[in-house]
Amino acid sequence: MAYDAKLAERIRATLNAVPDVRAGLVEKKMFGGIGYMLRGNMVCGILGDEFIARFAVAEHEAMLKKPGTRPFGPAGRTMRGWAYVHGDAVRSGPALKAWVDRCIAYCVTLPPKP
Repeated sequence: MAYDAKLAERIRATLNAVPDVRAGLVEKKMFGGIGYMLRGNMVCGILGDEFIARFAVAEHEAMLKKPGTRPFGPAGRTMRGWAYVHGDAVRSGPALKAWVDRCIAYCVTLPPKP
């Protein structure tokens, strides 16, 4: 599946605007999309025209109540702490930044992976 190149560029720019993230950010092509990695952990991603958000499992139900979200899960198996966010819901800069900031805030609590 292809991904929305313009949304990918906006995600990249939003992540790179955070100095502590910029130095350790790695992009990985994954499953036809892109995963944005920090210290070996996926922060967020893009697949098709949807932003893939990662957040604390405890926030799962609340995050799925936000506009444009739906459960994330390959092969129909929902992964708690993850959600698809439709591109329309992150069209504005502030909306995308709010999601990216939430993803970063969670990711920095995780232990680094090799």
